[in-house]
Amino acid sequence: MSKKVVLVWFRNDLRLHDNEVLTEALLKFDLIIPVYCFDPRYFSKNKFNQNNTGINRAIFLRESVAHLKEKLQFLQSDLMTFVGYPEEILPKLCAKYEVSEVYHHREVATRETQISEKVEAALWEQKINLRHFIGHTLYHKEDLPFPIKDIPDKFNIFRKKIERESSVRKPFEQPLAIPSPTHLEATQIPSLEELGFDMVDEKIRTLLPAGESQAMEKLEQVLDPTCNSIANYTEISPYIAIGALSPIYIYDKMRNSNLSQNKRRYDRLMTTLLWRDYFRFMLKKYPNVFFKLKGSQSENPKLFLDEEKLEQWRSGTTGEQAIDEAIAKLKEEGNITYAVRRMLARYFTQQVSSNWLIGAAFFEEHLLDYAPATTYGFWSHMASVGTSAKENVSQDWTEFRKKVVNY
Repeated sequence: MSKKVVLVWFRNDLRLHDNEVLTEALLKFDLIIPVYCFDPRYFSKNKFNQNNTGINRAIFLRESVAHLKEKLQFLQSDLMTFVGYPEEILPKLCAKYEVSEVYHHREVATRETQISEKVEAALWEQKINLRHFIGHTLYHKEDLPFPIKDIPDKFNIFRKKIERESSVRKPFEQPLAIPSPTHLEATQIPSLEELGFDMVDEKIRTLLPAGESQAMEKLEQVLDPTCNSIANYTEISPYIAIGALSPIYIYDKMRNSNLSQNKRRYDRLMTTLLWRDYFRFMLKKYPNVFFKLKGSQSENPKLFLDEEKLEQWRSGTTGEQAIDEAIAKLKEEGNITYAVRRMLARYFTQQVSSNWLIGAAFFEEHLLDYAPATTYGFWSHMASVGTSAKENVSQDWTEFRKKVVNY
């Protein structure tokens, strides 16, 4: 009798721990083929002529994928890596290796769901099912105390209800072995040049050690109550965005750590994890809401754009020291605290342009922890068009500027 084969399509879930896709695949199939596609759509320019993925995140992504590949090889498996459109690559692999089904984690943003739909349609031509799993949030959708259509728009009500009426699941165990076909073709991690970048200066180095193992080490540092870092969440957010850390795993480690000794830091970390859930669930309730200029409002904001100030903001030459230093740090390191992000977004929406999508796209290019729902959800609230009315920004920049100290 022939063995049953499943293809596991990795996307923003570059980990072995708390991975339901792998857990289910191991339960129901004899052989597993892990695959990752470097989709050209993420390495092109957007309508604002900015890169969808900047050089820093491209480096972080490559090394995160390479780390997962090494971990899978250690388990006598491998991660097949390709540059190309998954709707073209996956069906060919399914035919070649006689795959019965394809598993992946479901996404919520428009571009990501459209890619899933293309893959699903292409696979169905071969009568192969694409099975979706939910594994990106702290609280599972099926455990919420309300259906998606009834999720409270107000963040504080959302938080109170789920913390009171729901619970976080236990993380899935990391597999000890992953059986794969012995004849998988050898594939290589593509170079930055193959992803469309110009020859990269050899001095460029990884700004943040990549991969699941490094993510767990960084989490241990963040959960140390004596840690003096003011960043807290942004110390680990790049790993969360790429899926090298599961929110459920983080919560489980938090509950069993000594971080509760530092209540302020514990609450701050929980708040950011809940905001992340909120943004993703809002995109389910209101599809594409965070990618519309008007956001949750009935009309678009009155448009203004100062082209000169836009270029100054992008280049960090506004003359505002705090702004310019923050832009330089963002472009050089790919990571800034949320206090700094709020400052930059507030300045942009009130001094540069009311088209906040331009600013959000700039963050998309340069942030290591870019995630569609979180990044654009954050910007929509900074532009006063977010779904949680109380959190929409209203304070004028000139008043806020007086409080800008120690960014």
